[in-house]
Amino acid sequence: MSFNNTNTDILVAGAFAAFSVDLLVYPLDTIKTRIQSPDYKRLYTNASTNTVNRSLFRGLYQGIGSVVIATVPSSGAFFTTYEGTKSLLHRLNPSVGPNGSPMIPTPFIHSAASSVAELVSCFILTPAEVLKQNAQMVQKSASASSQAFDANATIQAFRKFNKPSQLWRGYTALAARNLPFTAMQFPMFEHLKQTILTYRQQHGIARGTLLEKGWVTALSAGTAGSIAAVVTTPVDVVKTRIMLSAAVEDGLDSGEGKQARKQAEAQGKDGSVELKKAQRTAQAGRSGGLAVGREILRTEGLKGLFRGGALRAIWTALGSGLYLGVYETGRTYLEERRNKE
Repeated sequence: MSFNNTNTDILVAGAFAAFSVDLLVYPLDTIKTRIQSPDYKRLYTNASTNTVNRSLFRGLYQGIGSVVIATVPSSGAFFTTYEGTKSLLHRLNPSVGPNGSPMIPTPFIHSAASSVAELVSCFILTPAEVLKQNAQMVQKSASASSQAFDANATIQAFRKFNKPSQLWRGYTALAARNLPFTAMQFPMFEHLKQTILTYRQQHGIARGTLLEKGWVTALSAGTAGSIAAVVTTPVDVVKTRIMLSAAVEDGLDSGEGKQARKQAEAQGKDGSVELKKAQRTAQAGRSGGLAVGREILRTEGLKGLFRGGALRAIWTALGSGLYLGVYETGRTYLEERRNKE
C-alpha cells in the first residue's frame, strides 16, 4: 500500500481517532482496571453477599484528563512512526524468485513497523497511563457519584507520587503488553481488510466510498483487536498491578495504607485477607513483572491472570474498530481533499 499523506494528515487523523475512542470506551476501561486491581474484592464487592457494589460504577471517567493530554503526542507518534517504518521496510525489502515475491513476508513487515511505533508511543503514554489507572481507583462517595468527569481524582492520584521517575514505572510492562498485542493485531488487521476489500471487488459490490473504507477498516480492526486482547490479558493484568503500585513507597505506614487497613478491619477476616494479598502484589510490583505474575498465579491461580479478559476483549473490539476506522477515514479524507485542491 502506498499513501500520499503528509505527517500532518497522519497526526490529525491519529489524534482525532484516539480522542474519539477515549470518550466512548473509557468507562469500560475504568471497570476493567478496577476488576483487575488487587483491591477489587475489598473495594467493589460485598463480602457477606459476594455481589458487586455500586461503587464499581461510580466515576467512570476519572483520570481521563491525563489520557486526553497524552493522546495527541502518543497517537501521532505511533502512526507517524508506523507509516514511516512500514514504508521504509517495504522499500528495503528485496524481491526474490521468478514471481518477484518479497523476501520478507508482508505480515512480518507490519509486525516490525507496529512494534517500533509502539515503543515510541509507550514512552510518551506511560506517565498518563499510570496517572489514569491510579485515578480510576480513587474512591468516590455516593453523593459525588453523579459527577462523571472528576478532575480531583487525577489531582489526588498525582499527589501520591513523590518523584517524577515513579510515573514511568510500568513502561516495560506497558511495552510488554502492547508489543505482542500490536504485533498480532496489525498483521491480522491488514490481512482481513485486504481480504474483505478484494472479495467485494471480485464480486462487483465494492463502492470505493469513504464510508465503505471506514466500516471495512473498523470491522477488520475490531476482530483482530479482540483476538489479540484475549491472548495478552495476563500481561495486561500484570501491567495494571505494577502501575497501581507505582506510587506505593511506605505500605501500611502511609496515610493511604492506614486507611486501607481500617477498611479491611471493618470488613472482618475476608477484608484482612484481601488486603494482605494486595500488599504482597504491590511489593512484587516493585520487583518486576515476573514477580507480579508469580504472585498472582500463587494467590489467585490461572483465573487471576485472565481477570477482566472478556471485558477487555469487548472494549478492545469497540475501541480498535473505532480507533482505526476513524483514523483510516480521516486520513483518506484529508488526502482526497488535498488532492482536489
